[in-house]
Amino acid sequence: MENTFPSLQHKEVLSSSKKRSRPSQGKAWTRLLIKLSGLSILLLVWGLITGLGYVVPAQLPSPLATLQTMTHMLQDGSLIHHAISSLRRVFSGFFVAFAIALPLGLMLGSSRLLRDAINPVLELLRPIPPLAFISLAILWLGIDEWSKISIIIYGAFFPLLLNITGGISQVDPVHIRAAQSLGARKIHIFCHVTLRAAIPNMMIGIRSGMGMAFICLVGSELIAANEGLGFLIQEGRYMFKTDQVLVGMITIGIIGYFINLVLTTLEKILLRWK
Repeated sequence: MENTFPSLQHKEVLSSSKKRSRPSQGKAWTRLLIKLSGLSILLLVWGLITGLGYVVPAQLPSPLATLQTMTHMLQDGSLIHHAISSLRRVFSGFFVAFAIALPLGLMLGSSRLLRDAINPVLELLRPIPPLAFISLAILWLGIDEWSKISIIIYGAFFPLLLNITGGISQVDPVHIRAAQSLGARKIHIFCHVTLRAAIPNMMIGIRSGMGMAFICLVGSELIAANEGLGFLIQEGRYMFKTDQVLVGMITIGIIGYFINLVLTTLEKILLRWK
């Protein structure tokens, strides 16, 4: 009897865990179907508009024609080539912007005096659209890669800086005083209390900055570019190839979606304590 009771108990635990996993799997499938329903409705409306002749194919090609163009560009490697070129520019601009915004945001968030001194300059520059600097970028940096990357740096910089500064400056003083009362040093308080409390705002800044980097991508590739998704869209516009324009737009959307998915997963990992 002593040996059989634990085995029965073990079976009960296994059966209960299976019962709990089944509803969770059902919820996961339900969420997936809900997510796919929005995309399905969009494709259905798009197909109906083009199929019923409300617009001519030159204005808006059908989903099938766009898919055929994308498949052809994937097969000949041109789409992958343009995507890699754009990703190189986006990541280069984003990481430079992050490398500048992180230390500056930490200093501004930690010092009210410094924040009051620099905020007027930031608020003067922040409303200026990145595309307004295209002419200056060409004059200062020529038509090489850095003139394109500089537009992306400018666009990604302000969302990063504002969220890093806000995350540092808005840390609850109660948490800091609690750490001080336990004898923590300033460096430990900064690393283990201030930075950890600011991570949610920082992740918002990273996601916003990456989004702005993609928004600036098309404009930056106006500067004498001969490759990239922005160039692909501009070339399609000049040559009146609407399907090529849509392929470039859809590719940017797909890449942006997966980058955001990676950042969201990273945020969940970093914020398990929350």
